[in-house]
Amino acid sequence: MTISASQEIVIGDRVLIGAGVIITDSDHHVVRPPIGVSRRFLPMPAPVIGDRVVIEDDVFLGARSIVLKGVRIGTGSVIGAGSVVSRSIPPGSIAAGNPCRVIGKIASE
Repeated sequence: MTISASQEIVIGDRVLIGAGVIITDSDHHVVRPPIGVSRRFLPMPAPVIGDRVVIEDDVFLGARSIVLKGVRIGTGSVIGAGSVVSRSIPPGSIAAGNPCRVIGKIASE
């Protein structure tokens, strides 16, 4: 598991994180320089753009899934193995894929 935080990553209670999961709140690089600025003139290190990640309680992140900046994964959700989570997932969801999308709901007891 790798957690890389430049802003803030919040992980709730009873979260299960599979092997090889990556959670990151930034791109770790400038995607493109500002208009009119050559990439070679950017200050080093270049500013990174980040956004908070929140993983609520009772979430399961399958092996080798990747959680990207600005994402909130709702309480009780399950993320399938190998998924790339680039958008928020509502509570009680089963989500998978690249990009990750909701494919089902957790049945209530």
